[in-house]
Amino acid sequence: MPGTLAIDLGSTTTVLAWQSGEQPPRLLELPPYSLESSSVVPTLLYSGGNDPQRPLIGRQVLEAGLADGDDPRLSRDFKRLIGAMAVEPQAGRLLPEQAGSLLLQRLWQALPRDVQPDRLVLTAPIDAYRGYRRWLLEACRDLPVSELALVDEPTAAAIGAGLPAGSRVLVIDIGGGTIDLSLVALEGGEGKAAPIAQLLRFAGRDLSRSAQALRTARVIGKAGLALGGRDIDRWIAAALCPGLPLDGTLLRQAERLKCALSEEEQSLQLLPLAAGGVLELRLDRSGLESLLHGQGLIDQLDRLLDAVLASARAASLSLSDIDAILPVGGGSRLPLLGRWLERRCPGVPIRATRPVEAVALGALALTPGVRVRDVLSRGVSLRCWDQRSGRHRWHPLFVAGQTWPTGEPLELVLACSRDHQTEVELVLGEPGGESRAEVVFEGGLPVLRRRPAGEVSVDPWPQSPPPIPLGLPGRRGEDCLRLSFSIDEDGQLLVQATELAAAAADGTAPLRRLGPVR
Repeated sequence: MPGTLAIDLGSTTTVLAWQSGEQPPRLLELPPYSLESSSVVPTLLYSGGNDPQRPLIGRQVLEAGLADGDDPRLSRDFKRLIGAMAVEPQAGRLLPEQAGSLLLQRLWQALPRDVQPDRLVLTAPIDAYRGYRRWLLEACRDLPVSELALVDEPTAAAIGAGLPAGSRVLVIDIGGGTIDLSLVALEGGEGKAAPIAQLLRFAGRDLSRSAQALRTARVIGKAGLALGGRDIDRWIAAALCPGLPLDGTLLRQAERLKCALSEEEQSLQLLPLAAGGVLELRLDRSGLESLLHGQGLIDQLDRLLDAVLASARAASLSLSDIDAILPVGGGSRLPLLGRWLERRCPGVPIRATRPVEAVALGALALTPGVRVRDVLSRGVSLRCWDQRSGRHRWHPLFVAGQTWPTGEPLELVLACSRDHQTEVELVLGEPGGESRAEVVFEGGLPVLRRRPAGEVSVDPWPQSPPPIPLGLPGRRGEDCLRLSFSIDEDGQLLVQATELAAAAADGTAPLRRLGPVR
């Protein structure tokens, strides 16, 4: 069956997630590229050999002992350079964009036969989003997929971890070569549309020049350091085997020790020696944590967090305003990191589930694989009292092109327009003539709609629904109702009202059917 493929191309590891129809999402294993008993593909590419278009990928590079050193035929850590800065060409070495394109092509060719994507979504760092988008269009130009979308990594990670739209999230990404802390505000919340992926191709057509606005999380504060999981591996190897060269085999065993100590109190790995025999590498969790303290890892994390929180204070935000902490990347599994976060950020929830897979799964959630039943051709608006202008205005609830049935309800808070108001009228209308075509991504799926040239005229519905009574009389300009709007599978506009007055006895009213939309 066709479906959606999400690829999280990371600096150290790459994860692919797949969803078809209403089946639950699943991670894809791509032998021989992915690690054994894992769906993670090391982001490694070795372009040596007789055929440069058939390079070694991921686990193949590790097993060939080619993952370390400064061989120009080895491409690693290239993801953060794509679209971010110009890189001078070097003889025998692929440019970051070339390495990324070749890796994507090989992963696509290695997809299982039952995986036939008609939609591809990739994730991108916020600070290189525009350049990444240009590269992605070129890299995927020849891929046989009709729909192509892009989403920023913090948003995908937060959605993949189950955080709601509008959240302020501290993302801590500990990858193989870098540590990045970002405080971001997701799109949506408080009656605004939830975050969605940005559409780049639809029905085979290039939409890169469309009027779509960039859809990324807003960065409040960010700090980073060129230190990561591979540096920890080197610290472990040097501590356990002083004097031995830090070659690929030793570093791989050190990495296995580190990963095992994220789950166990102690671990043993065997290092084959060139002269024959093996060397036992033993380490316990307390020894690893003493090593990390001695190397100054926690001091560096403190400095990074202080820099991000200083940016938050400049934006009038405190630690208590952060809704969640989201550790991502393989290094975030270290128990020492969890204790450090609890000490430095008391009271802030930590969402540490599936730190490696969260970005890819979130990308799927932002481009759902379940096909919608229909889209609205006209839309519907609600007449609301505007306190600033002192008059009524039309507020769009669902626009032309909106998919239905809807997922999360749209919430609005209404204020009274006069003193002693005892009920609230719901005056609904249908937007009138529109002009200028625009491609948008509504409800997680690409649609086409008309965009108004100016303020849209609205034709009121010929028959308004019954007003909503208030348990307590309201005052002009005072918030009185929270309304949750949705569209069901029959195309009916529904609303549920909650009275906001603290002394109101009625609370939340039953769900109301307001009438059909089109």
